[in-house]
Amino acid sequence: MRAVVYRGVNDLRLEKVPVPRIKADELLVKVAACGVCPTDIKKIQYGTVPPPRIFGHETAGTIVRIGARVKKFREGDRVALHHHVPCLDCHACRHCAFAQCAQYKRTGITAGFEPAGGGYAEYVRVMSFVLPGVVKIPGRNSFLEGAMLEPVNTVLKAIHRLALLRGDFVLVTGQGPIGLMFTRLLALRGMYVAATDLLPARLELAKKFGARWIFRAHEDAGDPSISQPPLSRPAATLSPPGGERAGRGAHSHSLQSAIHRGFDAAIVTAPGDAAVRQAQELVRGGGQVLLFAHTRRGSKTQLDLSVVCVDEKDLIGSYSSDLTLQGEAARLVFGRKLAARELITHRFPLEQTAEAVQLAARPDPGSLKIVVTPDRQIDATRVNAERHEFHE
Repeated sequence: MRAVVYRGVNDLRLEKVPVPRIKADELLVKVAACGVCPTDIKKIQYGTVPPPRIFGHETAGTIVRIGARVKKFREGDRVALHHHVPCLDCHACRHCAFAQCAQYKRTGITAGFEPAGGGYAEYVRVMSFVLPGVVKIPGRNSFLEGAMLEPVNTVLKAIHRLALLRGDFVLVTGQGPIGLMFTRLLALRGMYVAATDLLPARLELAKKFGARWIFRAHEDAGDPSISQPPLSRPAATLSPPGGERAGRGAHSHSLQSAIHRGFDAAIVTAPGDAAVRQAQELVRGGGQVLLFAHTRRGSKTQLDLSVVCVDEKDLIGSYSSDLTLQGEAARLVFGRKLAARELITHRFPLEQTAEAVQLAARPDPGSLKIVVTPDRQIDATRVNAERHEFHE
């Protein structure tokens, strides 16, 4: 079969490799779509893991072979895969720290070599311990939607880590695919979202995804932060969710209230010292700052720790997904409450995976989520996705 093999820093090669052989309790899945994840991009760009590997873990496809002991699935089932699954029994799992579980840290999907997800290949082997994370894709939904299930789960997990109440004010810095997912899911839960980004086009999309206010960020020495003075001049003022008229009711001065009191939480979806520092400044005492994008080991920063201690502003992180939220994530994606298809702007054939990774690493103003497919006939193109209304 064809697969894109990581051979070193920024070195991805289309090669012929054997189709994975499965055991009696495993699945063989033909890959239809695999999203390009920033976590894999960092591994490719910085060489943080040794080659050779076949990356890609936001995977959807069709089951083509089933081990004799597998009873839950059938050949021909269209499925979304989950490459990390916790044991649910160890000390970490009993504390709901699933990403720290030893089993969770094993990757259970491979196309060959050291297991690394394998979605940048025509076929993947799905090991027995990750079968609980496999989800069938409903007939009306596409493989592209199936490939969005894993990243949506990661965002959902992060939101569950925040102590938020309906009506709270949340700042989301960065409106790439992940930031837009945060904006939409928070709005669905009744939070009031202020969204920031460098790109006006992404801010306009943030409106559609439920942001109450949008703000144009500026870039200072490569580090994005909100235009100064902080939040005083929104790029646009948005109508409240549900069609309420601004200027009336209990929340008529909610922006001013948020600025005066501080945001209840701030979510930083792109790495950068200035964004983290400003997030700490803008949350209220007792609020929370959540880091979502700081996954590269060795990253250091200077922070005023008295803000954490005296002002009781929690600094927390969230990494990867949560098996216990897989059902909720599936309902959001397949029920189209999130409109995941709106986020997919480009898809590339397997042989152009390197170009897909490059675009995802350095997005242009019109790019959001990038997906790789194994179809030889698909050229690198902007997806002419179906447009539809959000389902409440």
